[in-house]
Amino acid sequence: MTDTGIRARLAADPDLGTGNVLWKLLEHGADPDGPGAAFDVPVDGFPAWQPLTLGRLRERVAARAAWWHGQGVGPRDPVALYVSGSADCLLNFLALAWLGAVPALMNRHLPGDVAAEYLRRLRGVALLTDPELRARLAGEELPAGLHADAAEPGTGDPALAPAPYRHHADDPVVITHSSGTTRMPAAVVHSHASLFAATRLFRLAAPRARGVGRILSALPAAHAAGVSTLNLALCNRSEVLFLSTQGDGAAVLAGIERWRPTGVFGFAAAWAQLARLDLGGGRLDSVELWFNTGDCAHEPHIRRLVASGSRVTVTREGVRRVPGSSFVDGLGSTEMGHSAFHLTHRPGTERYGRCVGVPHGFAEVALLDLATGREVPVGEVGHFGLKAPTLAPGYWNDSAATYRNRLDGWYLTGDLMYRDEEGYYFHVDRAVDAVDLGGGEWLYTALSEERILAACPDEHDCTVVSLQVDGRVVTDVLLALRPDADPSADRVPAVRAALTAAAAATLREVVAVSERDLIVGPTGKVRKFLMRQRHRAAAAAI
Repeated sequence: MTDTGIRARLAADPDLGTGNVLWKLLEHGADPDGPGAAFDVPVDGFPAWQPLTLGRLRERVAARAAWWHGQGVGPRDPVALYVSGSADCLLNFLALAWLGAVPALMNRHLPGDVAAEYLRRLRGVALLTDPELRARLAGEELPAGLHADAAEPGTGDPALAPAPYRHHADDPVVITHSSGTTRMPAAVVHSHASLFAATRLFRLAAPRARGVGRILSALPAAHAAGVSTLNLALCNRSEVLFLSTQGDGAAVLAGIERWRPTGVFGFAAAWAQLARLDLGGGRLDSVELWFNTGDCAHEPHIRRLVASGSRVTVTREGVRRVPGSSFVDGLGSTEMGHSAFHLTHRPGTERYGRCVGVPHGFAEVALLDLATGREVPVGEVGHFGLKAPTLAPGYWNDSAATYRNRLDGWYLTGDLMYRDEEGYYFHVDRAVDAVDLGGGEWLYTALSEERILAACPDEHDCTVVSLQVDGRVVTDVLLALRPDADPSADRVPAVRAALTAAAAATLREVVAVSERDLIVGPTGKVRKFLMRQRHRAAAAAI
């Protein structure tokens, strides 16, 4: 049976969803010797980087399902996975989903005290850790229940795995958490249908996209996007390898050179790290596609990446491979379940300025005035509201948070955006980071960072931090410079010119900083809330 035929059968299966892709593939006749998944860490005696066939993947997942089943874990049981390796995370996700349990995936970079509080709020029946992360939890008060080591589940007997659980569309299937940029991550619960909706309605309904034949995932395995990438690759019958380390640009580049992917999936933080490195010498020649989700990416980083690799396109002379890759950008979040927008950049395209493109067909979007609940006019900034089948049902053990961000049927993502006359949407900031300057003027930190990056080519990243000092708003711009940049150069005029007049009037200082000076969250996002606190404390001490 052809891969195309299997994709069509999957698309027509009403019971297919996040929790059963693995065994549904085999039920629909997928070749057990075809692609399963690969990891940058060893799996049950199989070396790192060695692909597991679909049949071998099923066997390793069945072993874990049998082990968890033997520990008494069953349907609806929440189980926390706080592990370092991509394989331990995703194989146990698949095994627990096999049982109808609800795996709660935790980012490996969560600090021990934050992880412990998250676990207490989760109230799970079991916790899986490894030696590295178990040491991080030492001394913390942890909830009762089974505490297992990551080496144990793989010792189960695959033959003892029970029959796969039959999910209903509304069943909770996985808990992932938000980025934690304000310290405590929120536990977002996804249903069998919601986290698979974009794959069903968009990916499987169209021909397989170019560039996804061999994927390198630089997404956190414990993120909703990591789970979706695994299921997408399986449904597309693509080869995929999951990195365990995503925030290190050198590690991502080394992964690209070793795996030779046609497509690389990641967050904006990965592209910022990657773009600062030497990308010449054919190191990215295999790449046709870069796929970004989460925060939209910055123009200088995109331009560096699309200048490399090659892509297939249709010309007057027919189908040709031409220099330069494609970069698919968008805007998504854990709660959204999938990017609601899409935009493709290539060499020579010019739609930047934090443009996230146009909505996907499955997404109904609105930019709202929260005071009136009405949509704002074209060109005016409003709060982004979303209605989509991809939306997470809510937050685990937190009904207040589940309903707090709803307005007239819209889910409020916390993003500020505007729409132009052509129907393209632009992201200007997170609502919590935007600063009211009075008189109808606002400072949008994300949009300001985009403009500063474009104005200062010798920097590879920047962070805008605004705070109240003596009753007035002051703004500091922190520049992470390229290695060959002159740290003593005066960049104030360029930065000031990049800002709006109202924002420029608040500029206090422009400072060259190292990466160590930035406070980042588990997914690599800068924690502006904590940066403001630190700056406020520093200002008070002067």
